[in-house]
Amino acid sequence: MAEINKEETIVNIQGAYAKADNFLHNNKKGIYGGIAAVVLLVGGFLGYKYYQTTQNDEAAELIWKAEYFFEVDSLDKAINGGEGYLGFQTIASNYGGTKTGNLAEYYLGICYMQKGEFQAAIDHLEKCDLDDEVVGAIAKGSIGDAYVELGNTQEGIKFFEKAAKHSENNFTSPIYMLKAGLAYEKLGDWNKALELYSDIRDNYPNSAEGRDIEKYIAKAESLKK
Repeated sequence: MAEINKEETIVNIQGAYAKADNFLHNNKKGIYGGIAAVVLLVGGFLGYKYYQTTQNDEAAELIWKAEYFFEVDSLDKAINGGEGYLGFQTIASNYGGTKTGNLAEYYLGICYMQKGEFQAAIDHLEKCDLDDEVVGAIAKGSIGDAYVELGNTQEGIKFFEKAAKHSENNFTSPIYMLKAGLAYEKLGDWNKALELYSDIRDNYPNSAEGRDIEKYIAKAESLKK
């Protein structure tokens, strides 16, 4: 094994330190500026997260009355507020980007669906971004319902299929697969309808839709080309 030259090693280390020191000296402004930028970015992000959290907490304390109005079918009060309380419209506008703001957009979409104002329903439901496996699927599926009501069945199918794939669970997936199948029937595409019905039978046999799917399969098989 070669003998380590301690003096040479010390010289090399000293040279490395000298180079590093020269680099820092010559580039001090840029380096410190970069560090400051990172600090500002991190600080800004943490500040934004704190702001979002406090905003969401504030919105969460305000939304309960609008939810109550919704539950008792006082849709206009749920949307616009009443009895001194805010409605979903104000909460969605003032707390956009928070979880509660997203939820308010969802409620607005469902309110307008129930009022038969389908384009307004689409506008609000497309704004909400909900990860919840059930509510998120319902939001997408409701957009599909609204498009079908507006006569745009093909666009409705697209959102039914998105809803079915949102979380692929035994509750919402077969509901929206069946809706998509019925929409394909409306377009006269019995082959596509049969594919969806067969998928329900094979993958969701214990769902409410799966237990009743054979009649849809029989109808589609008799009419497919």
